[in-house]
Amino acid sequence: MLMDRHKSSLLVVDVQARLLPAIADGEAVLGNCVWLAGVARRVGVPVVVSEQYPEGLGRTADPLLAAVGDAPVVTKTHFSCVADGCLEGTAVDSRRQVVVVGTEAHVCVLQTVLELRWQGKEVFVVADAVGSRKPADREAALARMRSHGIEVVTREMVAFEWLHESATDLFREVNRDFIRDN
Repeated sequence: MLMDRHKSSLLVVDVQARLLPAIADGEAVLGNCVWLAGVARRVGVPVVVSEQYPEGLGRTADPLLAAVGDAPVVTKTHFSCVADGCLEGTAVDSRRQVVVVGTEAHVCVLQTVLELRWQGKEVFVVADAVGSRKPADREAALARMRSHGIEVVTREMVAFEWLHESATDLFREVNRDFIRDN
């Protein structure tokens, strides 16, 4: 199945200021999340951001908050956004496809995507925009996700599938601003 911008939402899971320094390749994960949030906004895909216990882990990283604009930020104490109920009434709840980025891949991202999949959603995890403190945990999480029917993709796969064709002004704009030089 292909990702369709008219059916998709982007869920950013727990990319928080105090957690990021502990994430392997945390700056790259953050950069890819910012990039994808920018593409989502440009092509009209709604974005939802979650924060795990922000009193302890801090708010979402500032560059990402800037990139998501006025997207809703939901807070949670459960590891899974679904178990917490914080996605109810958001675009994630109302759209069939969910593209997921964030941290930690083997905890909050994993538990959220498994439960989204069990709800019948089409779930896509962006491999270059998820991270864990230990690379082995990230790799194990991606393998487990695949075994449960979750599509593991890259940020460019998402962008090109959302764009769908090249002979449009939107493609030329996204290509110029996001793809060509990144």
